[in-house]
Amino acid sequence: MKDITSKRTTLRTAKACAFLLVKPETMEKIKANAVPKGNIFEIAKAAGFLGAKKTPDLIPHCHSISIDSLQINYQLLHKPEKEDFPAGDYEFAIYIEAEGKSIGRTGIEMEVLTCVSVTALVLYDLLKPLNQNMEISGIRLLEKKGGKSDPKFKAKPGMDACILVCSDSTSEGKREDSSGKIIREMLEKESIVIKDYKIVPDNVESIQNQIRDWIKENPTYIITTGGTGLSHRDLTIEAVRPLLDKEIPGIAEVMREYGVERTPWAMLSRSIAGSIGKTLVVTLPGSSNGAKESMEAIIPGIFHARKMLKGGGHS
Repeated sequence: MKDITSKRTTLRTAKACAFLLVKPETMEKIKANAVPKGNIFEIAKAAGFLGAKKTPDLIPHCHSISIDSLQINYQLLHKPEKEDFPAGDYEFAIYIEAEGKSIGRTGIEMEVLTCVSVTALVLYDLLKPLNQNMEISGIRLLEKKGGKSDPKFKAKPGMDACILVCSDSTSEGKREDSSGKIIREMLEKESIVIKDYKIVPDNVESIQNQIRDWIKENPTYIITTGGTGLSHRDLTIEAVRPLLDKEIPGIAEVMREYGVERTPWAMLSRSIAGSIGKTLVVTLPGSSNGAKESMEAIIPGIFHARKMLKGGGHS
């Protein structure tokens, strides 16, 4: 199964549909409530709910998720009433639509697809005493929202970043940088242009001078790595905090919360974040895992910061 431990818990929604195509005489019986097996719609709805819940048991690579909301709706259709009515000889159909919501690390699209499929199969079973000449068609995903694949969470064109590695040993050539390269790779994967990348000693003056130089160019982001711990040489926070116009506590809180779910050492990070003009500045830990996990925690949330810093709202 795919590793989803790096994904953030977010609200995820999905909508799917299916058509059960029937003959005119079958539709007449349905409308007249003359089906021998009783209320076919309530029975099929209950089966659809069960099908959604059983999705991980039926589809091997599906993770178990919390289904926090699931709705199933029906329409009795004549072909001219719906543009996407399946092609073919059938003129009538039961249209099934399911919409689900889940707060979790992975989407709910397979659950709603299973839901409409099982619902259609149960309707077929309940209606076959009337006519076995039916067809299930048009099963598809209509909509999926939430998670990084949601377009509203994507980085906007023109966003760029400067990366600052704060480390005495790396600046002296005694240790190769790894955290800065990880940050670079993760930002580039999100289509963020890397404007500059520098390594400086872990002292207040070097860090502040480099940030001040970059601020003149108004980058979207300045991301630092290193110097957020407890040793006497961990001075990034002391260097960055006086430069900030506004501190944004939530960013650092989310990084620590995300990190503590993976290691108790994350609570010792002193990372901060804030704005200087229209630039968002975020300080990350210097370890490779710490930098990677912190970036996982704040992407895609930080993409919205640029709009807000330029005077936009939350919409």
